[in-house]
Amino acid sequence: MIRKIGITCAVVLLLGLFVRQLARPQAAITTLSIWSHEADEPAKVAVRERVAREIERAHPGVRVVITWYDSEGLVVALKTSLPAGQGPDIFYIETDWSDLITDGYTLPLDGLIDWNTIYPWARKPWIYDGKTWAVPQEVYTDELYYNKKLLANLGFTLPPNAQFSQEQFLALVKKARAAGITPIAQGVGDRNYPGAYILTQALLHKLGLNDYGRLFGGHLSFLDPRVVAVFRWVKELVDAGAYPKNFMTLKLAESHYYFYQKPGAVMLPMGSWYTGRAFVPEDEGGQPGDFPLGIMQFPAMDDAACNECKVRAVGSSFAINAATPHRELAAEYLNAMSRPEIGTLWIDTVHLQTAVIAQGSASATLYPGYYKELMARQEGAKYFDIDPSDFLEGACLDTYVQVMNSSFPGGLLSVDEAVRLMNQACYKG
Repeated sequence: MIRKIGITCAVVLLLGLFVRQLARPQAAITTLSIWSHEADEPAKVAVRERVAREIERAHPGVRVVITWYDSEGLVVALKTSLPAGQGPDIFYIETDWSDLITDGYTLPLDGLIDWNTIYPWARKPWIYDGKTWAVPQEVYTDELYYNKKLLANLGFTLPPNAQFSQEQFLALVKKARAAGITPIAQGVGDRNYPGAYILTQALLHKLGLNDYGRLFGGHLSFLDPRVVAVFRWVKELVDAGAYPKNFMTLKLAESHYYFYQKPGAVMLPMGSWYTGRAFVPEDEGGQPGDFPLGIMQFPAMDDAACNECKVRAVGSSFAINAATPHRELAAEYLNAMSRPEIGTLWIDTVHLQTAVIAQGSASATLYPGYYKELMARQEGAKYFDIDPSDFLEGACLDTYVQVMNSSFPGGLLSVDEAVRLMNQACYKG
């Protein structure tokens, strides 16, 4: 009997301790929320999630939750939540989403970020009114990828400088189409810029850095004879069947698959972030392991000012919500993502240039031939540091998207109509 009472007392004591433990206030959990694009690029997801786990280990009471979106879904989510004073603490942003800055939804970052780890030229596009509004992670160059085997089968050999003349390039387009092969895999079904790659690069070569900037800055007329000559050459490409028949509906990710899987194409103009989709397992939509990938220069223009000119630009970047209650923690995440060792990890695993001052690992063995060729295409280059779709605004941007990205390369406009519309929307005199 005494033993039973003793056991009962012990149970009651334990229950009392348990109840008191439950009654104690539990440590609060702080959630740092991040909304990001590029859900379909696992290497990028892995880098950002790794940094999230680092922050959690450094702060046991913190959870970092990244929600992954496609581009269109993210834009809708941000434009719905931010005006209501809600949304994530940190969000992915692109340079042409400048209304998120001008509308007051982002926090100035100058005193919060260690800018010594970021290339100054990559920070520059995010400076407005003397303040910096986002942290760039990736940078890229616009490249012209090609299938080495198809090029050889068509009887073409890349010149030593990897750059065809405009006459040779037109001949390549015609021969590919005659052989039943799509010359250039490109589509504008879900983006406002891919259809303009060939046209804008040709204009950059023809005009050079200064006049190219003047053209898209509104201070050089689209009726300039040099500009008209480029439009006429591109119209020849379009009329020769340069682009897929489903050009207007083909999406960006689909154009990758079109190029290296089915039905196949000779060339694919794309930012060097091509690797984010191509360098994944084949069963996840990546290019075959034995795909004969090459990189050529965009074609040289006759009587050009700068055939060695290239575009480099800022890609994925991140901003801090002006309404966040966790600005220091958010800045800590962005600083952690900008460390040189994370920049090296990005280069080694995403296989893409980065805004972080870093070098790829000497022990990295994947795709060494690709890196060597990509770097060779940068030798002697003179850079224009932003794509037109990233800095144009208002009617000029709308017309650029409709004309240079879509209708003109889609074969729906004549040269005279295209340059007139662009001039009317963009030229300031």
